Amino acid sequence: MKVLSTVTVLLACLLTFGSFTPKADNPDAIVGTWLSSKKRNQVQIYKQGNSYVGRVIWMLGIDEPGTNRPKTDEKNPDEKLRSRPLINMVIMTNMNYKGGNLWSDGSIYNPEDGRTYGCDLAMRGPNILSVHGYMLGMRMLGQTKDWTRLK
Repeated sequence: MKVLSTVTVLLACLLTFGSFTPKADNPDAIVGTWLSSKKRNQVQIYKQGNSYVGRVIWMLGIDEPGTNRPKTDEKNPDEKLRSRPLINMVIMTNMNYKGGNLWSDGSIYNPEDGRTYGCDLAMRGPNILSVHGYMLGMRMLGQTKDWTRLK
């Protein structure tokens, strides 16, 4: 009787814990709309060809203060690009899926300082995306911010 109950308990454990196996990798897991860590921007990430890109679709205070003009890329080092609107601007490019819920080899543009940084992404659950921006070639000299998925 004791052997039967031990076998039953082991079988129940296997069935229970077997249902908690991690999800298979999903390269498209980052596709969607994300709220930045400062909650001032929303970025839509989508697949383009074999990589992923992101564009700004919403900003807090979309218009320049005291005007009806949209915020522009005024910090861009290229003077010709300083008048382009930030809304619908592609700021994240070339993100390639590496497996294990990691995307890398891409870049991210920060309109707040006009610089482009290297970028890695990691899913930390279905609704948290860790965005690691770094000086090109120097991953250790960067910052990681968590973005939250919007529904």
